[in-house]
Amino acid sequence: MTTACGAPDERLARLVREIHEEARRARATPAPELTFGLWRRFADTGDRLAYERAYFERRRRLAALALAAHLDDRPDPALDDLLWSVCDEYAWVLPAHEPGDRPLDASVDLFAAETGHALAEIVTLLARHVDRRVRDRVREQVDRRLLRLLDADAAPMGWESSRHNWAAVCAGATGLAALALDSPRLPALLPRLRRAIATFLSGAGPDGACLEGPDYWAYGFGYFVYLAEALREQTGEDLLDDPHVRAMAAYPARIDLGDGVRAAFADSSARGAYPAGLICRLADRLGVPVPSAGDPSFHDDAGYRWGHLSRTLWWTREQASPARAEPCSYLPDAAIVVARGAGTAFAAKGGHNDEPHNHLDAGHFVLHAHGRTVLDDLGAPEYTRDYFREGRYDVPQASAEWHSVPLLDGAAQLPGRERRAEVLECVTAGGAVTFALDLTAAYAGPHRLTRTFHWRAGTLELVDAFDPAGPDVLVEELFVSRVRPVLRPGLVAWGPVELRVPAGWRAAAEKREVRGHDGAAETVHRVRLTARVPRGEHRFVFTTDPRGGVFRT
Repeated sequence: MTTACGAPDERLARLVREIHEEARRARATPAPELTFGLWRRFADTGDRLAYERAYFERRRRLAALALAAHLDDRPDPALDDLLWSVCDEYAWVLPAHEPGDRPLDASVDLFAAETGHALAEIVTLLARHVDRRVRDRVREQVDRRLLRLLDADAAPMGWESSRHNWAAVCAGATGLAALALDSPRLPALLPRLRRAIATFLSGAGPDGACLEGPDYWAYGFGYFVYLAEALREQTGEDLLDDPHVRAMAAYPARIDLGDGVRAAFADSSARGAYPAGLICRLADRLGVPVPSAGDPSFHDDAGYRWGHLSRTLWWTREQASPARAEPCSYLPDAAIVVARGAGTAFAAKGGHNDEPHNHLDAGHFVLHAHGRTVLDDLGAPEYTRDYFREGRYDVPQASAEWHSVPLLDGAAQLPGRERRAEVLECVTAGGAVTFALDLTAAYAGPHRLTRTFHWRAGTLELVDAFDPAGPDVLVEELFVSRVRPVLRPGLVAWGPVELRVPAGWRAAAEKREVRGHDGAAETVHRVRLTARVPRGEHRFVFTTDPRGGVFRT
């Protein structure tokens, strides 16, 4: 494995300071227990967070103690104790991933693989400082809970045929663990893991887009890169030397809106830090445009994943004016368009309603102006049992009613791959965009709907053309934001953006409290424009104050 050489990069000063602060806290306070009461909570109530908060707190401590021992080049009895304690855990699999078709001790999920990787690399990296008995126990537990379960003759795991982050994270972390321990199972493991990685890569179209959103790009693609670089170091094989991989590596820059914000469709967040080491390595190795990684923090990843934190410490370097994406980006396979200019940005998507981590959002869009995402995507909610079952689209963040798409005669978009947007036109020229979608198939009703976006820096014209089955149709245009709207006669304003309400439309503002991915409550807003309309086009023009101020009405 590649480690830091010489003094840490100046960009790492905060990360190094936080590692030592967290290590001191871990030595001074007891780690939470993973009790049966916490374990059973998911099965009893659907609550994931109670167990996961304790689980990830333990991983947080593990990463801090191990990285501090690495930086200080000295043993730490608290690290030995925690390594031993993680080996005592009932399961490395989360309760939400407890298998229904195999014994728990024959299952590998994302977090079992991540834990095995972390333990294997820690005891190898710190071999001089970790007690031999701890090292031996870690090796035995990683082999029992992870590596043997993916040996050549072991039963297949469902994620091995998944075209999303599970295949990359589970295969990547397992391969990294085997490489770190120089496991005798490695020759049998690698062909199986390569097949899983190939399946993951096939989940992105030629445009390289991650339909799960930027957080899941960092997760899945990150673990693929970590394994690829470890293989290159040990075998000379270069999995990154591939045009499709290069397209996937360019995805974050292509959806970047500026101001540290990205177009976050599906279960992702609009604001979030990419792993700085990953971004730097992709810029160095592939020369692709990348967004600014910023100065990394120990707390950038809420899961405190060893893969991200260790590579950020080892791979981060000063970026010399990172290459930027073009003013307009179009990802045709994902049907996502992004445009930037003059302190403003816009993104919209087509797609279908059975994408990975799907939301009912065909035709949805976001609008960013002068540091604020004004028309927004609510991102990922708190994950519960029902969110991954029949209750998914009752959750506001995934429902059509809390995306900026219309209701037709009160009916919202429906789930299913056949509920899709057809791209009619996408023209990007001189920083301007025209993006036209036929949204008819996304709804079950008899009415036809096409939606066209016309963008130039500072102005978005939205044109919805309705073709009712009868003389007219009741339309409710929904516009979702985290910014509280101000309504005046004929006008809606969200901070630096205003919308002139067309004649004949009635505007109303609503708000709702939702729970974000971390379980914290937040208030979100929705403007509803309502009218009964005959066949024809209806235009909604959003204008940005060029000075970046707040409109006064």
